[in-house]
Amino acid sequence: MICIKLGGNMRTTIELPSELLTEAMRVSHVKTKTMAITLGLQELINRHRLEQLRALRGKIPLEIDIRKSRRR
Repeated sequence: MICIKLGGNMRTTIELPSELLTEAMRVSHVKTKTMAITLGLQELINRHRLEQLRALRGKIPLEIDIRKSRRR
């Protein structure tokens, strides 16, 4: 069991597979468990946001005159 403080005053206790956390720290080149978990959470959020943007591809009509915009 690991007790971690994640930003601000939030403190939580979670159970994680030690091998998973050790490998995450190794591949991300971070030195603390907190940083490995924070980095992993941020990556999860970033991937979700990217998928949301990809879902919009082709759904937003853009009326852009590329030749005119290049002349500026």
